[in-house]
Amino acid sequence: MATSASTKQHFMVYIPDRTDPGTLQRRLDLRSEHLERIRTLVTNETLKVVGPTLTPESVLPNAEQKMNGSLQVWEASSIEEVKKLVEDDIYYSGDVWDKEKIIIAPMILGHPK
Repeated sequence: MATSASTKQHFMVYIPDRTDPGTLQRRLDLRSEHLERIRTLVTNETLKVVGPTLTPESVLPNAEQKMNGSLQVWEASSIEEVKKLVEDDIYYSGDVWDKEKIIIAPMILGHPK
């Protein structure tokens, strides 16, 4: 997909949470600050899709929904820009997300015409 540097593209970001015992509590403690920033990015139309991922057992009847990561779709000029946006999040600096396992990939949002 050839594009100029000034053209906005879409990027999918998958960020699993860390697996140490304190991760869920850190996530909950930092959630309001994280969500405040997310709301601004959605309003600015930089962040197109966002939400927590859940453990597989979370979909079972009457199961507790347990968050275990984040999925995001960004509109940006480059992977480097998206990486910076991810690193500016409190979940990144607050050791909620597993920094070694972040996946950022270009994508086509919706169906091509």
